Amino acid sequence: MSISINERTFALHTKNTTYMMQADDYGYLLHLYYGRKAILPPEYLLVKKDRGFSGNPYDALKDRTYSLDVLPQEFPFDGSGDFRSTSFSLHTQEGVYGCDLRFKKAEVIQGKTVLKGLPAMREVNAESLEITLEDSFLHLEVILAYSVYEDVDIITRSVRIINHGQPIIIDNIKSASLDFVCGNYDVISFYGRHTMERIPNRQAIQHGIYKVSSKRGTSSHQYNPALILCSHDATETSGDAYSMNFVYSGSFEALVEGDQYNQKRMAMGIAGDYFAYPLGKEETFYAPEVMLSYSFEGLTKLSQNLHQGMNKYLICDPYQGELRPILINSWESCYFDFDGEAIYQLAKSAKDCDIDMVVMDDGWFGKRNNDDAGLGDWYVNEEKLGESLASLTHRIHELGMKFGIWFEPECINEDSDLYRKHPDYALKVPGRKFTRSRDQLVLDFSRQEVVDAIFNQVCDVLDHAEIDYIKWDFNRSISDLYSSTTMQGKVMYDYVLGLYDFLARLIKRYPSLLIEGCSGGGGRFDAGMLYYTPQIWLSDNTDAIDRLTIQYGSSFIYPISSFGSHVSAVPNHQNGRITPMNTRAVVSMSGSFGYELDITKLSDDDRATIKNQVKTFHGLYYRLTNPLHDEVGAYAFVSEDRQEALIFAVRIITQSARYAHFIKVEGLEENACYKDDQGHFYEANVLKTQGLPLIIEQGEYQAYTIHLTKLKGEKENGKN
Repeated sequence: MSISINERTFALHTKNTTYMMQADDYGYLLHLYYGRKAILPPEYLLVKKDRGFSGNPYDALKDRTYSLDVLPQEFPFDGSGDFRSTSFSLHTQEGVYGCDLRFKKAEVIQGKTVLKGLPAMREVNAESLEITLEDSFLHLEVILAYSVYEDVDIITRSVRIINHGQPIIIDNIKSASLDFVCGNYDVISFYGRHTMERIPNRQAIQHGIYKVSSKRGTSSHQYNPALILCSHDATETSGDAYSMNFVYSGSFEALVEGDQYNQKRMAMGIAGDYFAYPLGKEETFYAPEVMLSYSFEGLTKLSQNLHQGMNKYLICDPYQGELRPILINSWESCYFDFDGEAIYQLAKSAKDCDIDMVVMDDGWFGKRNNDDAGLGDWYVNEEKLGESLASLTHRIHELGMKFGIWFEPECINEDSDLYRKHPDYALKVPGRKFTRSRDQLVLDFSRQEVVDAIFNQVCDVLDHAEIDYIKWDFNRSISDLYSSTTMQGKVMYDYVLGLYDFLARLIKRYPSLLIEGCSGGGGRFDAGMLYYTPQIWLSDNTDAIDRLTIQYGSSFIYPISSFGSHVSAVPNHQNGRITPMNTRAVVSMSGSFGYELDITKLSDDDRATIKNQVKTFHGLYYRLTNPLHDEVGAYAFVSEDRQEALIFAVRIITQSARYAHFIKVEGLEENACYKDDQGHFYEANVLKTQGLPLIIEQGEYQAYTIHLTKLKGEKENGKN
């Protein structure tokens, strides 16, 4: 059993970790422990002492040593005398703020309770604990749901609020909170901007609040809904590391607070900006799921827990573990300037290079020859294509190629038939000048009739052509937040529910359809979207050297197979850098491999190079260097049985008179011997302690690929 209950003490056990909590004599749910495997509840960690200005619950009577302002809690709430960051705030229509939540009951269930309208890790192999807290004055129940994924060392947390009393307004809701009574910790967050997303930032937690958030309506390019809290001395291979990862695609808030006694509190949930959610009598609010994981073997093991957990229990992939098709996208090949024949010729050339699928990007619909018009009018512009979409897709399938197409269902141009007919479908404040972004507005997906209208248009296209793949884009942040029908404090949250409803229905109707998420590249790269879209366009920046950093940061949380990564043309369209074709391919192999260039104009040598490039290598992922600081960006994939390894390295900095660079290789079987494809022999212990030499060749941004195979039986002698 992964869950045990001993009176009012609750323990969750994964393969390598234990999570414990306890409902005390006053009915408050206290956090006891999260760390290495344990058996006995460490109640001695609850140190009680009179702390002066830290107040005491009424039930404690004259016991001044008991204060929720100091004790570690499982679900801290406003109104308890805890003045640290809390996970739950509310007020009533009469102006009463806060609540008083006490333990009511606990129940173990097989599988898990469905979070209505929200993505979550699947119930396969999961066992769950649901703890009900109650405010008897407000007639309010809060259900904390924990699900244990034992084999991947992941525990998920979510919250349901059930109101049995008079209407309330939820002002703040965090799905997960962890309290640490001692320890020196660093926090790792992931910041960025459009075309340079998820750069890791590590800093020590002292006193005060460290917070990252988005109020853009999406998880955003600027901050990612993931945090790692690690011991100050943690490395890739040693030290304690805890993670929180939000299974949600809208505005969020994640924080770590160092309190007055140097305790730490880590929390994650929905952002409070534009959020004031009314909850009537007998209504339920569902707060999204957070994935928790812990590693005592450093950051690499933590990342592998998350990668394996998402691949096994979160991501719904129509290819079910098989290699997804290698694609070529038309965008950097021809932008808006194409017709059906141009797409067909691109497909023919791609077929000759053993590419599997051609994707027709923006510009095929409505009156769409630039980004000023057409969004919202999802009908095929047959005049532009010179044929029907059914004809084009049929011709491409006859080549033995798959076909994909671009949509941006959540946005609308003012110059569109839909906007002229339904200007109220757009989010904007009546009578006020609104903010444009990329000359478009955002549709009000908090309204079911708006979601249905766009869904029907999209399905009409998919029903009348042979389409294997969709690139789902979203090219702006949400502002001018006003809905003509939805209560305003609900709009941001209900918008995300509308998005998820659309995607869920699309997948149910077209189960073999592969959907790639995109939001100006990586502006909505999160676990919520990965539930519906098994790959996401990592960034609009396709430069190989910049991508080393973007992929490095993303790899701390997300599985490599989810990275939409393409070989693009040079000079690079974002920064003008020129890198060799082999280097661009080596970098793109760490993801869902594809191309974003005009293959019809490549040299014979480059076309031959494409034919020899390999697909993604599956296995455990190891970061071998830090491309933010090191001369070489290097990483490895190692098969789970340690029989094979594929090592990639790209030289970032070129220096004269440099002979070799040594890469220390992790993940190989200890004491084993390996051989590369040229017949050179290596001992794993030596590669780990001294490194693999990369012989420096002349030229900028050279790339290296080394394939190692473990020798069977006794070590074989050989010379390098």
